[in-house]
Amino acid sequence: MLVAQAPGATEVVTQSPFTGPAGKRLMGWFERAGTSREEIYLSAIARCFPGKAKGGGDLVPPRTMISNCRPHLARELELLRPELVVPVGGLAIKELLGIGRLSDAVGQEIVRDGITYVPLPHPSGASTWLNRSENKERLAVALGLLGDRMAALRQRGRGSINL
Repeated sequence: MLVAQAPGATEVVTQSPFTGPAGKRLMGWFERAGTSREEIYLSAIARCFPGKAKGGGDLVPPRTMISNCRPHLARELELLRPELVVPVGGLAIKELLGIGRLSDAVGQEIVRDGITYVPLPHPSGASTWLNRSENKERLAVALGLLGDRMAALRQRGRGSINL
């Protein structure tokens, strides 16, 4: 199960998650990890597009939106009972794991309450986090972990849960 921040402007039009430029980059990451979109259930912290920021990017969902949407994500987690959760981006990592810095989370495998978390940075081209070589290495490690976990789930018959 992948948990992102919120739908973007493209996703509002297409009614499908990660269909814009960030989605293309994310699908490339999935390919590097040896997995595909069809194997991963896609979800989000916020369910509505929070709007455009003055600088051109998407707004971060306000706390009220996050709070209002929290029961939806909690119910998905309850129903799906994923063994693997991939929080994508700083907001999802902070909300799910309480970790505030990408460099403290990406490239780590974190196990809590029987769920393995493999955090990824947001694939947005607006993010400069991946411009640093050590962060590219963290991403490579994270994609290796994701690939290993997905292979183990497939082996046990737990892959392809996209609804």
